[in-house]
Amino acid sequence: MIATSKELKTEILTEQFIPDNVFVYVAQGILNCYDGNKSYAFKAGEYFIARKNRLARYKIENSEDDFKPIVFCFDEPFLKNFQEKHKTKVTDFKSADTFVRIKPTKLIPSFIQSLQPYYLGLGKLNAEFEDIKFAELLIILLQNQPELADIFFDYGIPEKTNLEEFMNRNFTFNVSVERFAFLTGRSLSAFKRDFFKTFNDTPNRWLVQKRLEEAHFLIDKKNQKPSDIYLDLGFEDLSHFSFAFKKKFGYTPKALNDKKKTCKLIQRV
Repeated sequence: MIATSKELKTEILTEQFIPDNVFVYVAQGILNCYDGNKSYAFKAGEYFIARKNRLARYKIENSEDDFKPIVFCFDEPFLKNFQEKHKTKVTDFKSADTFVRIKPTKLIPSFIQSLQPYYLGLGKLNAEFEDIKFAELLIILLQNQPELADIFFDYGIPEKTNLEEFMNRNFTFNVSVERFAFLTGRSLSAFKRDFFKTFNDTPNRWLVQKRLEEAHFLIDKKNQKPSDIYLDLGFEDLSHFSFAFKKKFGYTPKALNDKKKTCKLIQRV
């Protein structure tokens, strides 16, 4: 897929779960990424791999019109066929990073330029050349960094992980309970059972309460605006966030924000 800014925002940047390994070349602008543990920034001319089965949040710095990415999504069937054909072996890649920065090589910019004759618009390549170009890019990446084979050719699913640690780190991501279960290496029933043992609450109720408590902290202690934080806390719209906030605390997030502003003004007088 070659994507314009609008296409990327719609198809990828709104997706907080990475289902396939994704190569991203930032042709223009700056892309900030966050995985619940670490923040990353990629500038024009830089490129990276976003690893599958991870949670991520993205923010375009400055105007969306100034941001132009080129994106290739490598699905498992393609990778298995490639590995079988090229007899590619895995190595021993140690990094746990969700976003893996690719070492600079002149081959990548040259490859990006070579895509132009085959680009059909709307994020599509000429079907006759699509697999060829995907394979060419993968060969370049593996020659440049052989250890990337460990990322591309890992077909396993997430292993069972510490539930309390994972949820406290990732509760702001707006994904389903089913997705949280998968990412912690559990069936849905096992996830719900272990969750209640750990938090003495249901996943949905705990998630809402945890996000609201964090919202209250950010508005009250960090002086952040409700409109600036609700999406990053996993709420889909401002009105639902305000309704849930008032139900828990007895006042709206705007009222708390206004109170903080008034207190600041009084302190200055």
